[in-house]
Amino acid sequence: MDVKADSIEKLRQRTSMKWRAFPDDVLPLFVAETDYPLAPPIAETLAAAIRDSDTGYAPPTSDLPEAFASFAAARWGWTVDPAQVWTTTDVGVAIVETLRRVTKPGEGVIVNPPVYFPFFDLVAESGARIVEVPLAGGLDEGWSLDLDGIERAFQDGARAYLLCNPHNPVGRAHSADELRAVADLAAKYGATIVSDEIHGPLTYPDAAFTPFLSVSDAAREVGVCVTAASKAWNLAGLKCAVMVTAGGPNQQVVGSMPLEVYWRTSILGLKASIAGYREGTEWLDGIISSLDANRRLLTTLLAEQLPTVKYRMPEATYLAWLDFRALDWGDDPAEYALEHAKVALSNGPPFGAPGRGFARLNLACSPETLTEAVARLAGLR
Repeated sequence: MDVKADSIEKLRQRTSMKWRAFPDDVLPLFVAETDYPLAPPIAETLAAAIRDSDTGYAPPTSDLPEAFASFAAARWGWTVDPAQVWTTTDVGVAIVETLRRVTKPGEGVIVNPPVYFPFFDLVAESGARIVEVPLAGGLDEGWSLDLDGIERAFQDGARAYLLCNPHNPVGRAHSADELRAVADLAAKYGATIVSDEIHGPLTYPDAAFTPFLSVSDAAREVGVCVTAASKAWNLAGLKCAVMVTAGGPNQQVVGSMPLEVYWRTSILGLKASIAGYREGTEWLDGIISSLDANRRLLTTLLAEQLPTVKYRMPEATYLAWLDFRALDWGDDPAEYALEHAKVALSNGPPFGAPGRGFARLNLACSPETLTEAVARLAGLR
């Protein structure tokens, strides 16, 4: 199925964050929204709900656990027990509510900068404390989890680990061996792994996404998966996420949250997510094909026009982590790019100290938009 991004003219009619945060002369390649039209099964599902005035509270039970379990089995070979799948409003809420129950105020939670910048605020909201263990490696050799650093953090008392899998912003799909080692460490030190897997469906054909809970008995004992259809099918505003366990103490942790945590799920998000997992896989494969072409196009464009900007193609996500340090645009090159080139990128420093001199670019656009953005940036050299 060939899926192409909407035209800029049509996109500028949208009222979402991506298209209302900046004036019309700015190319928005920052926030993680996509420029593709909704998958037809999702659009039809939502239209039917509106026609039927079916916009009340989400039901106490739904088909989403079964739909997610079927998708996970078909896509990743991961066996999920639908009885251990719960819904809530979004992944951020899922993270906060889980951390509140597995840590005490002031206890440490490991994160791996550069990392999705809301992690810092979500850990603080839960009452816990950030413990930074930066990713090992870099653009040249690729990234990996610093297992020695993670163990030291557990030894020093960290009680949980907020894992980004696949990793935003660098696009790394962590290996099964790494995840097994993380699970073993968490089991050794009595810690909990909260694995944010929202970008898992957006993994490219030359890489493999490994769900954390699938890797070992230890992972199933210590882990909680939080995820959603929102990134893969562009449903962030519809507010529906899932929390998944695989037995062990975390089944009780997630299954005994206050009812309001589950009730915050949107009925439209619920319906859209079910349609995506059940009927949206052909469309998803289509946008992955378009994104694959874009990540390769960016390699070519940078080599031709901005050869000193370093970039490594992501294994997953529609995000590109760009090193602008050779251009001397300061610690926050996105700020410079916005002011001088009218291109909105995600600011690097909020992703943690390793983000200084970097910016994140959203590839989920048309090739023409990506080409124009690079040309604007290249004009500033």
